[in-house]
Amino acid sequence: MIPYIEQHIWQLGPIPIQVWGFFVALGILVGLWVSARRAEKLGLEKKHIYDVGTWIILAALLGARIMHIVFYDGATYVQDPLEIFRVWNGGFSITGGFIGALIVAWFYFKKHGLDVWKYADATIFGLPLGLGIGRIGCFLIHDHPGTATDFAMGMEYPDGVVRHDHGLYLSINGFILAIVFALLARKKQPVGMFLAVFAVWYGIMRFFLDFYRAADVTYLGLTPAQYTSVLMLVAGVWGIWRILGGRAKIQRHNK
Repeated sequence: MIPYIEQHIWQLGPIPIQVWGFFVALGILVGLWVSARRAEKLGLEKKHIYDVGTWIILAALLGARIMHIVFYDGATYVQDPLEIFRVWNGGFSITGGFIGALIVAWFYFKKHGLDVWKYADATIFGLPLGLGIGRIGCFLIHDHPGTATDFAMGMEYPDGVVRHDHGLYLSINGFILAIVFALLARKKQPVGMFLAVFAVWYGIMRFFLDFYRAADVTYLGLTPAQYTSVLMLVAGVWGIWRILGGRAKIQRHNK
């Protein structure tokens, strides 16, 4: 069983540091740095990674907030519309963040006349590591409690129930995918491969993990994140099929 550790604020002298915000910010910075290094290695301009990263952060926060308000907790915001702006109380859906980030990144790359797929592949390269770090914050504040379990990685919550903790699982998932990306990067990969692999991997993992979330809103038995995960999985499988199919055609042509 994993020990239950709860941390919300670290006091640095007179300065209070929000634990969740600290790890999210650290994950963003590290993820962008890794993506910029990847872009540089591919002969791309890392300046664009940092620039688009700024817009992605803003769009992801907005998309995550909108999805939570619309699909997860609409009644709260109807009763008190000002709660929409009280972001410090939480209320973000990462899958909505993915949608916001995708839209803004596409417009940015198009506006600057860049190769969308090459830059998108480089940009997403650092995301798994960033998610792994950021989700440590979710684990420490325990904002994603799961269902009761006797699984070895469960943890005993203050109510005495041993539960899955999704912050922990999603953090581990991010670090594992970061390792997979590092291994794939040892060989030259077709353009779009990292984007497609991320969509497939995250889509599968999030779809199944959400069945073990406690008290989450569902529509026809599935959470909003699961519906988004299905779309990610389909898009990722289609992407890999196109990439591998294109590679096979090139190999046949070169024979």
